Amino acid sequence: MKIAAIALLLLIMLTLALALCSISRGDAPRRTVKALTLRVALSLGRFLLLMAGGMLGWWLPHGH
Repeated sequence: MKIAAIALLLLIMLTLALALCSISRGDAPRRTVKALTLRVALSLGRFLLLMAGGMLGWWLPHGH
């Protein structure tokens, strides 16, 4: 599960970089919106994965 959370974080950063490149090159706004929409969806999915992991005991606080 930790690998999935890290992979999602890397994908989030990649989509943010793609949106930045799209803006700086002056590409069609539609491409930028798609990249940012995908970033928001991935961020939401990562948040839900972390919340579920905490509730189901997949991740425990340090010291336990």
